[in-house]
Amino acid sequence: MPGMEFFGAAERKEINDVLETGILFRYNHEAQRNDIYKAREFEAEVAKLVGAKYAHAVSSGSTAVLCALAAAGIGAGDEVIVPPFTYIATVEAVLMAGALPVFADIDDTLCLSAEGIRKVVTANTKAICLVHMCGQMADMDAIMDVVNEHKLVLVEDAGQAMGASYKGTSTGLWGKTGAYSFDFFKIATAGEGGIMVTNDETAYKHADSYSDHGHDHIGTNRGMEKHPIMGFNYRISELHAAVGLVQTRRVPEIIQKNNEHKTRLMTALGQVPGVSFARIPDADGDSATFMNLLMPDTETAGRVVIALNEAGVGGFNYWFTNMYHFINQWNHVKEMRTAAALPIEKFGAPQDYSNLDIPNAQDVIGRLISFGIRAGWTADEVDALAAKIEAAVRKVSPVEA
Repeated sequence: MPGMEFFGAAERKEINDVLETGILFRYNHEAQRNDIYKAREFEAEVAKLVGAKYAHAVSSGSTAVLCALAAAGIGAGDEVIVPPFTYIATVEAVLMAGALPVFADIDDTLCLSAEGIRKVVTANTKAICLVHMCGQMADMDAIMDVVNEHKLVLVEDAGQAMGASYKGTSTGLWGKTGAYSFDFFKIATAGEGGIMVTNDETAYKHADSYSDHGHDHIGTNRGMEKHPIMGFNYRISELHAAVGLVQTRRVPEIIQKNNEHKTRLMTALGQVPGVSFARIPDADGDSATFMNLLMPDTETAGRVVIALNEAGVGGFNYWFTNMYHFINQWNHVKEMRTAAALPIEKFGAPQDYSNLDIPNAQDVIGRLISFGIRAGWTADEVDALAAKIEAAVRKVSPVEA
């Protein structure tokens, strides 16, 4: 994905600003830092980009999801609906908050479906942790109908979809809290880092304190700060924030380039027999970090993946590859294996994680092949990739032209 493509003088300048002060810690040390506060600037830049009232930077996208859950009031024993197709951090964050994951089915958006959510909602359901997968977005009108109908808390993991939107509202801002990732492989990178966003002032204050051992960050003497709540250390460093600041400024141009390349690829492949695409509920809001092909069946997808590898193209199929994005590969989750006690041991598992009823996920993920889009491609490189994908599909697909 594009974040790792673009590093230059702007990133070096912001990093050097920090190094010249010698203050890598994001808080306090006012006399030495010469008014250099990169974490604050980073937060302001993300808030401006996505239209959030509040943004809070933390150490990773994973901790951003955890902070988003905690700030939304999710805690011990709460049942939280999650997708079976996501990076494993979503499920880990629910467990680390002391809550219980409940898996629901997805649809052809690659995200939780309203029907899947309704099927598993019970009187014990507290929240939905909705993941916007592969750069696009969930069907938010349908999702919000369920949220409002059952009075659920919505927390959004938009780690792969910062900059995406649905009908003008950014992913991450439909619910009470949202989270973005700035790890090395996202649309913008800080090396490691994450941002929690919200339009709720109380949730923001909770995240601000929770991510720094409960400090209230009032005043200039850290030793005299009050601790309104308990928390832990999920702070971002000024160095990571300096990189994330510049990378965030690059996002609009990256999204524009992504969409140009994705449109070119989809136009070229749209007429190839046997090829369809994951549904994008709002194409105008696509961050276009991935192109997501759907083959006719799992067996065909497997053969196409082999042909793509032989052609040196690659492509992600989460059914055949242990990429920690699909529950079929999560034996440690199914068995709840961990080094420390989990809430499951106290409250009991709300589901049999080894025997989930998720037929749409098993169908869609079996047929899915994803390709990361690079903003730095040339038109010739895009056309060459399309030709290789088409050749691989035609080589093995049972569908006649």
